[in-house]
Amino acid sequence: MILSGRGVTAVLGPTNTGKTHYAMERMIAHDSGVIGLPLRLLAREVYTRLVEKVGHHNVALITGEEKITPHRARYSVCTVEAMPRETTASFVAIDEVQLAGDLERGHIFTDRLMHLRGRGETLLLGAATMRPILEHLLPGITVVERPRMSQLLYAGSKKITRLPNRSAIVAFSADEVYAIAELIRRQRGGAAVVLGALSPRTRNAQVALYQEGDVDYLVATDAIGMGLNLDVDHVAFAQDRKFDGYQYRNLNPAELAQIAGRAGRHIRDGTFGVTGRVDPFEDELVHRIESHEFDPVRVLQWRSKALDYSSLKALKHSLEAAPAVSGLTRALPAVDQQALEHLARYPEIIDVATTSERVEKLWEACALPDYRRITPAQHADLISSIYADLVRHGTVNEDFMAEQVRRADLTDGEIDTLSARIAQIRTWTYVSNRPGWLADPTHWQEKTREIEDRLSDALHERLTKRFVDRRTSVLMKRLRENAMLEAEISVNGDVFVEGHHVGQLTGFRFTLAAGSEGSDARAVQGAAQKALALEFEARAARLHAAGNNDLALSSDGLVRWLGDPVARLAASDHVMRPRVILLADEQLQSHAREHVLARIERFVNHHISTVLKPLDDISRAEDLEGLAKGLAFQLVENLGVLFRRDVAEEVKSLDQESRASIRKYGVRFGAYHIFLPALLKPAPAELITLLWALKNDGLDKPGYGELIPMLAAGRTSVVTDPSFERTFYKLAGFRFLGKRAVRIDILERLADLIRPLLQWKPGASPRPDGAYDGRRFMATTSMLSILGATPDDMEEILKGLGYRADSVTADEAAAFLASQQGAPAETPAEAATEHGEADEVVEAESSEEPAAEAPAADDQPAEAPAEQSADNAAAPAQPEAPAEARPVLLWRPGTRQDNQRHGGRHQGEQRRGGQRHGQADAREGGRRSGAPAHGKPRESKPQDGKTQEGRSGGPRKDRGDRHDRGKPAGAKFEGRPPRKEKPIDPDSPFAKLAALKEQLKK
Repeated sequence: MILSGRGVTAVLGPTNTGKTHYAMERMIAHDSGVIGLPLRLLAREVYTRLVEKVGHHNVALITGEEKITPHRARYSVCTVEAMPRETTASFVAIDEVQLAGDLERGHIFTDRLMHLRGRGETLLLGAATMRPILEHLLPGITVVERPRMSQLLYAGSKKITRLPNRSAIVAFSADEVYAIAELIRRQRGGAAVVLGALSPRTRNAQVALYQEGDVDYLVATDAIGMGLNLDVDHVAFAQDRKFDGYQYRNLNPAELAQIAGRAGRHIRDGTFGVTGRVDPFEDELVHRIESHEFDPVRVLQWRSKALDYSSLKALKHSLEAAPAVSGLTRALPAVDQQALEHLARYPEIIDVATTSERVEKLWEACALPDYRRITPAQHADLISSIYADLVRHGTVNEDFMAEQVRRADLTDGEIDTLSARIAQIRTWTYVSNRPGWLADPTHWQEKTREIEDRLSDALHERLTKRFVDRRTSVLMKRLRENAMLEAEISVNGDVFVEGHHVGQLTGFRFTLAAGSEGSDARAVQGAAQKALALEFEARAARLHAAGNNDLALSSDGLVRWLGDPVARLAASDHVMRPRVILLADEQLQSHAREHVLARIERFVNHHISTVLKPLDDISRAEDLEGLAKGLAFQLVENLGVLFRRDVAEEVKSLDQESRASIRKYGVRFGAYHIFLPALLKPAPAELITLLWALKNDGLDKPGYGELIPMLAAGRTSVVTDPSFERTFYKLAGFRFLGKRAVRIDILERLADLIRPLLQWKPGASPRPDGAYDGRRFMATTSMLSILGATPDDMEEILKGLGYRADSVTADEAAAFLASQQGAPAETPAEAATEHGEADEVVEAESSEEPAAEAPAADDQPAEAPAEQSADNAAAPAQPEAPAEARPVLLWRPGTRQDNQRHGGRHQGEQRRGGQRHGQADAREGGRRSGAPAHGKPRESKPQDGKTQEGRSGGPRKDRGDRHDRGKPAGAKFEGRPPRKEKPIDPDSPFAKLAALKEQLKK
């Protein structure tokens, strides 16, 4: 056990002292050599560097899972476990010898540093903490301590998202590594991932991402502490506890220093610190890491190499032997020893392992590493199957081997799935590299290596896809190089910078592609804007020269250029002159921005003045004066529609000349409205609605834009929606009348149909269809037709206009109409009385509950009057009645007395209360109209031998005589003084019609 240290040199020191580089230089100075490294990853790195120096045919790589053995190779690079027990090489080096104190693998390092020697030179490389124990175990050893080539400084605590570029974040579980890498991808563009379980091919590809500057962050386990040479400026600990195979424990100062020492390269200083997930290091700990002062390693893990293969019991007993030298301690059972413990209890193993050769073969099979990290019992079962084949057939069953390899040969799935398959194929790669285990080892070595490479490439692709935004990383790299970025814009606005899709250019606004977040989003946007600077200038020039056909104003208030939004409208002091707000990034500057804004403003003003030309013309009219000018101003303020009752006084005060001056701008004086018929079309109505909505914050109000399609479809009336903003009906050209809304011009046509019915004189022939007694009328088919309404709808519409209904039965109506056929015509005095009463109705419009808007006759109907009934004596067509005959509604303009008598409800509503009320209303209507209550003429009681005739159904001599008492003979009573005749408007349709009649007479 006491060995000599003569010929052995220990090169000790902290990280970044060049120990591994020194060992490589010393090895190639000899004709042959072997170097053992702690990790397969590091072995692959050293192998690559040696190949660059001496050629691939001179270097062999031997690990548990991989063998590259050129014929007559002079130098061998191995993992410590794969180093030969004895060698004739001139040079031997063992790296990271402080791992001899590791609980799981320490006994292997202890065995190699105590027994494996080179013929000419032996180097032990490691931390300075190994000096006392090495001098104790190997008397005469030469110790050389090398100082660190750069300083290592503590930088405190920082959030992960605020770590400096070229940082490595260290965690001690795969789940934590993945979580941190995902966070960095979202915030900083991406990170490379290094785990000890990765295959060398995957690890090298990930490190290349970092080394080449595609990403600025590396997230890794403590695998980077074992000699991986990276350009790391800062190491941040996201965890300070790890599971060492037996328990969770805090890392000691030496282990922290080993990892932190990766920061800095050659003579460049490095820093270390913690993230927000770890408490800041204490001052004493910081001092020890910065000055490399650590407690020495006092004991090394040891396991006897003098094994007894005579029986299973003897083998187990020899493995439990204790060391006889101080400074060594018996190692805890490793994976191979745990597997042996399980297998020694299997009956089939006990029956087979009966000779020393078979026991030794069993121990060799137990050396199979547990790459899959499964339970000891499952791992023992796999070893049992392999061992059974070795004993019975001398080699592993190739059908079994093929099936296991086939299961791993799949490259679909995510990171965890691929990692599990790589672990599985590594098991069979190890089997294929064991001497004597397979009948055709070369085939299976190539097969498993090929599968592992494919899986490694797929895993690298998944890791990169998940944790690296390649677009961001490439752009940031180019920005750091201060290079001119190449930008390309597709026809649909997709922006490609350096071949990577970075976002969408819409008009003069650039939008990052989905998935870009955090500071990397700002970097990508900055790169894109830098590349798009010239494109903004070019687009501004094209827009400034564009025609009006390339621009459009949509119902959402956006101005679009070739389909892309470039501006939006906002309210201003004048409803017809909205403000234009440019939608453009800051990169559109100075004169280009001004030119774009001016061009859009010209388009908006031209669009409004063109679509709303009648309204624009009247707003600019200079020949209107006095009341006409005020009425025009109100018409513009109300966007082309005024309720006549709201401006009744102004209209009455207008003389014919003033009316003519307004009419020439397209204004129509209707029975119910003063309006511009040219605006009752979809395009003007849509623009009017938009202008009102901008002025009144109505773009989000319910009903916005819902009525324009109905107008475009030619609907003359629609069912109203209580949730809609009521003003939208007026803006779209509809009059809101309770449950229905009717187009304004259609209501004027309705007025044209109602007017002759109320002006008809009882007894005059022919009687218009729907006329009743000159004071009331019935709804006709023509009215229903132009309104596109049912009788129930018609009732709602007339009520909304202020008309009131008297209800009579169909028989009563038919009898009354029959009696009117022989009635004498009304005298002029009576006609004057009738018109006087009609005037009273018009004046009643100003009451709180407005009476019916009696059809005014300022303008002639634009349409031809409705067709008259062929049989004037017959009652108007009514919907087919059900079993019970439907009453006939006689409509009349409502008055203030109606509102007072019925509490604001008209008589048509009273009839729903019961039949009795309906009959009373009928009798009341009959008394007013002269109609008999039951179809017969009603006579009053005789007075002085004379009878009185019905008041309105027959001649009005009695009525006239009564009013004429005390007056000169022949004088007639008039309910109102004669109207003052107004001069006739020469432009009025009445005047033109009269002139035409005069010409026909001549």
